[in-house]
Amino acid sequence: MKLYVIPVASYQENCVVVACERTQRAAVVDPGGSGSDVDKVLAEVDDLGLTVESILVTHGHIDHVAGVKEMSDRLQVPVIGPHEDDRPVLAQLDKQAKLFGYPPAPGFEPDRWVEDGESIDVGDVRLQVVLVPGHTPGHVAFFDPESRYALTGDLLFQGAIGRSDFPGGDHDTLVRSIREKLFPLGDDVTFVPGHGPASTFGEERRTNPFVGDAAVA
Repeated sequence: MKLYVIPVASYQENCVVVACERTQRAAVVDPGGSGSDVDKVLAEVDDLGLTVESILVTHGHIDHVAGVKEMSDRLQVPVIGPHEDDRPVLAQLDKQAKLFGYPPAPGFEPDRWVEDGESIDVGDVRLQVVLVPGHTPGHVAFFDPESRYALTGDLLFQGAIGRSDFPGGDHDTLVRSIREKLFPLGDDVTFVPGHGPASTFGEERRTNPFVGDAAVA
């Protein structure tokens, strides 16, 4: 598996292209910018010679889904994720646009909601779905056990954690999701967050001031 990170829109959200190197099949994860940002992502896909077969969504906040409808319509591919507990979040895109200062984004419903523990194939790559509520109720992460990479959305960041003060968020749940669902995947796992630089679960377990071992001891 290869990952291509393409920051989009005003919040520099990490839209990620997941590619199978053997088949050149790909999935776009969290296309959070519309219009020119969709153009930018699809131009990168074309330059890489990839064929997008799905769009994956970690959670329903507008800075992660603003381009989903436009991209899915243009590519005619299914939208997969998040968990159905994020249905109320996705239903509030108009309110989110005003809250975050985003232009209005067209609403959508995924072609497939996902469940904890299921798998999603991207070419020969098999991503595991990990349900990690706390930032939103139906937030999920995508994990490739073979390459040891995870896409964690807005749950965990380098030296920080996601916000839990939006509707449906819960701080204690978020901390449990990180400590009990992400960290057990392994210290060697590199994760790409929804914003900012990548890190490893081991580094965050050792040093993160919010969810590291010392912080919860």
